[in-house]
Amino acid sequence: EESLQMWDLNKRLEAYLARVKFLEEENEVLRAEIQSSKSGPAAESWRGKYEEELRALRDALDVAFREKCTAELARDNLYEEVQQVRSRCQKEQAAREEAKKQLSLSRKELEEERRAQIWLKERAVQLEKEVEALLEVHEEEKAGLDQEIASFSHSLESFRCTPAAFQPVEVEDYSKRLSEIWRGAVETYKAEVWQLEGSLCQAKENLWKAVEDNQQSQLQLQHLEKDLAGLKARKEMLEESLARQWQEQRGEAEKFQALAMEALEQEQQSLRAQIARVLEDRQQLMHLKMSLSLEVATYRTLLEAESTRLQLPAG
Repeated sequence: EESLQMWDLNKRLEAYLARVKFLEEENEVLRAEIQSSKSGPAAESWRGKYEEELRALRDALDVAFREKCTAELARDNLYEEVQQVRSRCQKEQAAREEAKKQLSLSRKELEEERRAQIWLKERAVQLEKEVEALLEVHEEEKAGLDQEIASFSHSLESFRCTPAAFQPVEVEDYSKRLSEIWRGAVETYKAEVWQLEGSLCQAKENLWKAVEDNQQSQLQLQHLEKDLAGLKARKEMLEESLARQWQEQRGEAEKFQALAMEALEQEQQSLRAQIARVLEDRQQLMHLKMSLSLEVATYRTLLEAESTRLQLPAG
């Protein structure tokens, strides 16, 4: 039984030694392959390919960063343009409010001028009526004076006196005074009428000036409204282009980030697979080493026991 056990152990030891030798040879072959792959053109090609991919990814990252910088600059420029457009809109709004205020003031002045014109017309009509009434009174007084002079002349002729001795001096003086008073009153009323006509002409000129100012204000207001509408349309177009560029930049950044993450995930998965294979190989080698160590220790113990057993009878 002991010899059968020894023979079995020898067979197992030979098998283990052959397996160890085979594994060592295979390990050497694998080490040589690894060294050759590291130093060979395949490794260089793989490394070059990897470096080329890294270079392409870095170039793409630089391009994306430049595009991002240009997009940010464009966004800042668009923001400044929007701010300028807003300031211009505010200025246009202020100018529009000022034009509205001027228009309201001109309307008030126009209403005042119309009222003054109406009052002047009424005053002129009233003065014309007064002048007509004064003219009628003057005509009546003149007719009465003519009648008195005619009756006085008839009474003087009845006395058959010389015309030189009995001339109506007082009557003529009275008539002259009345005519001078009438002329003065007429001149006064004419002066007042001329003054009223001058003020009426001035009021008309002011009215026409106010109308022209009102028209100019309306035209200016229409131009301001057109400019404001154009600025609003330009603002909307700039905001739309800014939003579109922002979305495009965001989509490109997300796409580039997804591609970079996918490449990194693939590289990580490949590295994990390589590390797992290396760890598995090392674990298998460790298990084989431990089993061989145990087998060698067992065989050594059995050999020592067999040698001691064989030496005891001889002793």
